[in-house]
Amino acid sequence: MSSSQADAAESAVVVRRSARRRKTISARREGDSIVVMVPAGMRRSEEQRAVRETVKRLLDRTAEGTSVDSESLGRRAEALAVRYLDPFTDAPVRPAGVRWVANQEHRWGSCTPATGQIRLSDRMTTMPDWVLDYVLLHELAHLVEANHTARFHQILERFPKAAKARGFLEGWQAALSRPQTPR
Repeated sequence: MSSSQADAAESAVVVRRSARRRKTISARREGDSIVVMVPAGMRRSEEQRAVRETVKRLLDRTAEGTSVDSESLGRRAEALAVRYLDPFTDAPVRPAGVRWVANQEHRWGSCTPATGQIRLSDRMTTMPDWVLDYVLLHELAHLVEANHTARFHQILERFPKAAKARGFLEGWQAALSRPQTPR
């Protein structure tokens, strides 16, 4: 039995159907469970395969050390701040907290500069690391520059895969907004 299979056996998988979800499937940990969100219109046979693959991807990411818990997000945010923000500012910039949230359907992330809190959409848990890093850096940049000013964009352009990550997210968003064809 592989590590992923053992983790899946220890975790209950909860499937939630969503009328708002059109094509994408996402998974996240909630306590000891793995919650998988699927489109309400997905066929049951397709759902079983897709849930298995999504759970496996989530467990593989966790096994590779790319855990999606808030503690690792905090460490990831600090590493990005040290590399991209500290050289740009006079003092270290650190968020007060970074966490996944399930209530961001139209944003990838948000930041409250006054409190230093950063929230990332749990829809990103299965996205590539460089996309996650870009969104996290975008939110961290709001701790330096609250608005999308020229200075804000200078910070983001220091990230080597900034353009690629923006393209990835725009493509993902375009795919989500396409009308679903009847089956």
